[in-house]
Amino acid sequence: MENFWTSNKTINGLRHFVLVNKTKEKGNITFLMVSVLDSEIYLKTTYEELINSGNWHKGWINLPKLQSITEEYINFKSSNKRRDINKIFVNADSAFNIS
Repeated sequence: MENFWTSNKTINGLRHFVLVNKTKEKGNITFLMVSVLDSEIYLKTTYEELINSGNWHKGWINLPKLQSITEEYINFKSSNKRRDINKIFVNADSAFNIS
C-alpha cells in the first residue's frame, strides 16, 4: 500500500498526507492519515474511500503553494489554538514506527 497521498480537496487547508496506521475496525480496514505539514491535522478513512472514491491520488502531486496550503489552513490554525489533540499512536508494523 502506498504511504504517500494527495487529497483532491483540502482537508483543513492542506492536501498532502501520509498513511501511518492500518487497522481493522468492525471488519473494515481503516487507515490513519496524517498531514505532512501539521500532525494536528489527521483523519481516519476506509479502504473504499482511499482507493475508490476519487478523492485521493497515490503519491504526492507537486502543487503550487497556494493550492497545497490554503487560507483555510490559516483560519483553521487561528480558530483552534486551544484544541485538545488526541495522541497519534503508530502501530508496530507501520513504516513510520522508529522505535
